[in-house]
Amino acid sequence: MKRLFRILSILLVGACTATLASAQVSIPGVPLPQLPNLPAGTDPVTGTLRTAQSALMEVRKRRVRELLRTERETVETDPDGQPIVRRQVGALSPTPEALERARAAGFTVLRTESLEGLGLTLVVLQAPDGLPTRRALKKLRELDPEGQYDYNHIYLDSGLQSSEPATAAPAAAGAAAPAASGMRIGLIDSGVDSTHPVLNGANIVRQGCDGKSFPATHGTAVASLLVGQGDGFESVIPGATLYAADIFCGHGGGSMSLLAVALDWMAREKVAVVNISLVGAKSLLLTGLVRAMTARGFLLVAAVGNDGPTAPPLFPAAYPDVVGVTGVDAKHKVLPEACRGEQVDFAAVGAGLVAADVGGGFSEIRGTSFATPIVAALLAASLQSPDSAKAREALTTLESTAVDIGNNGVDPSYGKGLVGAELHPGRREET
Repeated sequence: MKRLFRILSILLVGACTATLASAQVSIPGVPLPQLPNLPAGTDPVTGTLRTAQSALMEVRKRRVRELLRTERETVETDPDGQPIVRRQVGALSPTPEALERARAAGFTVLRTESLEGLGLTLVVLQAPDGLPTRRALKKLRELDPEGQYDYNHIYLDSGLQSSEPATAAPAAAGAAAPAASGMRIGLIDSGVDSTHPVLNGANIVRQGCDGKSFPATHGTAVASLLVGQGDGFESVIPGATLYAADIFCGHGGGSMSLLAVALDWMAREKVAVVNISLVGAKSLLLTGLVRAMTARGFLLVAAVGNDGPTAPPLFPAAYPDVVGVTGVDAKHKVLPEACRGEQVDFAAVGAGLVAADVGGGFSEIRGTSFATPIVAALLAASLQSPDSAKAREALTTLESTAVDIGNNGVDPSYGKGLVGAELHPGRREET
């Protein structure tokens, strides 16, 4: 409870002191990229080590290339180079007449997802034999000009882990903290290792993968920063209930269709704040889903990504109604690999953190993925049920605590400023 009071104090008092976001395609299990080994005495944030910066910014591109190399039969790219599921096109709430025309043109309905919490339906169509995915999408749009059709994009996580285990020794889990006044928060990511010492006492509600468990490094790390607890480990909201949707299911990315199902689950469970540390393409399908969520008073908090300062915006963080989060280092300097632009709403610490890893260990982590849980948790402290007016109030309250660390006012590197600077989630050295 002390932790909750601390968060609420940051939100309520900070304004006085702050002057300164069905089936899984077969995708290979591409491992989370490792942090590059930096020579001693170098500081990549200052720009003195350009090779390290370049390596950090190339991570997602390398993962996309690996997907294409190892899964040629099921994965390709759209015209912008974003990964998609081969020969699949999604349709958002198509009319029966539109589906009949699609079937007449040789398309097959692979599955239909009834997104009752959002008042939508997602239909995944397979292109006829011999028809390339790009032409299939064009054909469906011609058959139904008023419809919403797009590729079944693949979304990747947005973070890095150290190539070596963290030096801090794992600690036994402490007693579970009391539920933080019934606080709940959502997580859409890869799988969570709930057997980890800092998570095995947490209240985690799972969704996805037909009930099977596929623990993964990224999802486990983000989950531990949100609700992990144990000797030597501090999360942002220990004791809160975590609603964790796994859309990777042991593979290297999560498809748009599974992301839709996860969002609908959050809507049906009325989990008001959802952490999405994933990045990918803009999509008509995702646009419709985000609008449906935010119109119902949910807050989606997403990582802006690590493709570099000149990279195009990544989604869902780049949607205006999604809270986009960037990362800073211990000196409150923006990570050199972090994306920049209007999509940046807030900054939080995203480097020098040590989080839970699969198998009971800990790893050093870095990236906008790991700054996102801080912002999501702060918002969850103010919004525990979906409500449009209260969601706006929560954002206004958080903004009032933001410390302006960039150019005066809102800027493309830090957004409205740094929040949660008093919070230091992660593993601590034994003393």
